Amino acid sequence: MVRNIENGNVTLKEHMRGGGGTAKLIEIASETEMYGKARLYEKIVLEPGCGIGYHQHTGEAEIFFIIKGRGIYNDNGTEVEVGPGDITLTMDGESHGIANEGQETLELIALIPLK
Repeated sequence: MVRNIENGNVTLKEHMRGGGGTAKLIEIASETEMYGKARLYEKIVLEPGCGIGYHQHTGEAEIFFIIKGRGIYNDNGTEVEVGPGDITLTMDGESHGIANEGQETLELIALIPLK
């Protein structure tokens, strides 16, 4: 099977996890397609002023791969600037969030594997 991400299912989430603005989530693969080993595999688009609020992961991890733009990543209470090529990893029991405080679109790939 081959498909283009631009034809994927799109979900708009306002104030995702308490973050600012509206996040655009484009499904890369469904939970069923990942045989229940992950619950989310999506491209996330955050326009300037948008973000994903600080939250904790329990029973799962989350990986972000930044593909475009810059953002402020909150890694368990420590803020770090991230940009293209950066990978963040939040393990079970840890917390994180990300915000686009810049002037260009921030795009990332998010994967939530299950424990």
